[in-house]
Amino acid sequence: MGFDFKEQAREVRPFRLRLLFAFGVVLVLFLVLLGRLAWLQIISRNTYEERAEKNRTMTITTQGPRGTIQDRAGRIIAKNVMSYSLEIIPDQVKNLNQTIDELSEIIPITKGDRRRFRRLREDLHRLDSIPIKQDLTDEQVATFIAQQWRFPGVQIAQREHRVYPFGASGAHFLGYIGSLSQRDQERLKAENQLADYEGEREIGKVGLERAYERELHGTPGHETFEVTAGGHAVRTLALEPAKPGKNLTVSIDMNLQKVAEEALGTHRGVVIAIAPKTGEILAFVSMPTYDPNLFPGGIDPESWNELNTSSKKPLLNRAMRGLYPIGSTFKPFMALAGLDAGVTTVDKVINDTGVFTLGKHKFRDMARTVKGPLSLKRSIAISSDVYYYWLATELGIDAIHAFMKPWGFGQKTGIDLVGEQTGILPSREWKEKRFKQPWYMGDTPSIGIGQGYNAFTLLQLAHATATIANRGVVMTPHLVTKITEPITGSEEKRFVKPSHTIPLKRAHLNAVIEGMHQVTTLGTAKRVFQNSPYPVAGKTGTAQVVAISQDDDMKGKNPKDRRYQDHALFIAFAPVKNPEIAVTVLVENGGFGAATAAPVARTVMDYWLTGKNSLGLEPSPGSPAARLSHGKGH
Repeated sequence: MGFDFKEQAREVRPFRLRLLFAFGVVLVLFLVLLGRLAWLQIISRNTYEERAEKNRTMTITTQGPRGTIQDRAGRIIAKNVMSYSLEIIPDQVKNLNQTIDELSEIIPITKGDRRRFRRLREDLHRLDSIPIKQDLTDEQVATFIAQQWRFPGVQIAQREHRVYPFGASGAHFLGYIGSLSQRDQERLKAENQLADYEGEREIGKVGLERAYERELHGTPGHETFEVTAGGHAVRTLALEPAKPGKNLTVSIDMNLQKVAEEALGTHRGVVIAIAPKTGEILAFVSMPTYDPNLFPGGIDPESWNELNTSSKKPLLNRAMRGLYPIGSTFKPFMALAGLDAGVTTVDKVINDTGVFTLGKHKFRDMARTVKGPLSLKRSIAISSDVYYYWLATELGIDAIHAFMKPWGFGQKTGIDLVGEQTGILPSREWKEKRFKQPWYMGDTPSIGIGQGYNAFTLLQLAHATATIANRGVVMTPHLVTKITEPITGSEEKRFVKPSHTIPLKRAHLNAVIEGMHQVTTLGTAKRVFQNSPYPVAGKTGTAQVVAISQDDDMKGKNPKDRRYQDHALFIAFAPVKNPEIAVTVLVENGGFGAATAAPVARTVMDYWLTGKNSLGLEPSPGSPAARLSHGKGH
């Protein structure tokens, strides 16, 4: 029987097909493996190298310490202290409320601590470590560490804590830091600054802390470790140290600040003292005030609600955000406007009959007195309303607006704080836009005595007063005089050049300043400055809060209620010929300026120029009083 090759081929064929299929599968798998290898080793090499490196290394971010703030005499008014805090990572805790309850059995946790924790939890990420108790004592730290095993997701952290040693004094210019909210993060992202806040918890909210946030905030540092599979550090591979924030020196003298706050007492109001030659703000008082130490680490909701809803509005920065009619303190500037325009002269005499008549309307002197024949100086000294009703009418609103604008009325002064109000320097265009009405002749007389549509900040008035004292040379009012780099010690000085100069005739300036001097020697503030060891130029002011003469305004209101009493104002500078200080005072609902505002200014100037005060403070270094004392000692 012969061998049948065809039969054998038929039998082998299925085997060959299976072998070929297996070979194809192997080939495909090999190609897939080769492709995957190419993907890992060539295309995605950088990605997986980075992942491998992350498994081998660990990077820790640290924040540089926030810069300090000191006053002109070197007193620290904002600093950092290290403290221990008990912190919870919500994502690592099964039952948050139960954990807090159990923690409170070994460490006192108040209702305020709980409220603050809830508030911070709303702002921070669930993976963040959130403080439930701050400023732990050594005993409390030891107590917790002994029982830490009971509390997974709870830890002790050592952090820098912002402290304001002077408490509530100066809070409105100093400001505070608070928790870094989602809104803050969005703003930082828009400004391309978010990377600098990696791992950061707090940010400047108001005042200098907000205005100089970029300077005060340090630069984050990074340390990279090589770690074992268990996560234990073996060695440092790279170190980029965190850089501390820059330190600020401010023009404020905290002794003078305390004297001014003490002088204002329980009144609501403002005191601003400026060095006219430089624009440096020496004191910046807004009362009532608040304690900025409540805010770092997160203010508890109860305290926040109390501050936010108080009828006294302690959070309101009255100095640069409150808008007021400034009353008769506007008259020296009106006198300069009249002289500059040639509408009046130093010797021109106007007969004050107690009433100024315009058409059928009569504008009465607010003091209800007849002052008789008045020259310009005399009109300032005894504060005639009739003279300035007349002068404003002669000038007209267009000339008044044009003259007052360079003095900063109704304009932002440029102070180095955030949130300054613009105020209202009225004009035809302003009224048309605001009320859809033309400017009437009857609108103008009240402007001349600082009433009517006038609404300015006390900072604007203080700035203008300092400009008169500086004979028309305009210096930008400012707080920060120097920024210091803590590592190199290099310094950057701020605001050293004049902004501009208002062109005024020397004779006109001298006449108005002499009229202001007569306010304190012969006029409305004579009693307050009797026996003053230094010559003072000043001006009293009384600004109506409501028009009592108009029945509709006072319907259902008691005119004797203090809320409806006039505001008291006073502006001054001294010594007259070579001014070292210009002071502006507002006492809300304080009545006559000479009675309540002028004494405050006298107290402030007494301390700065002579060292006299009721607080037992020595003259501040560098002040005129200190120079005087030093000269006597030698």
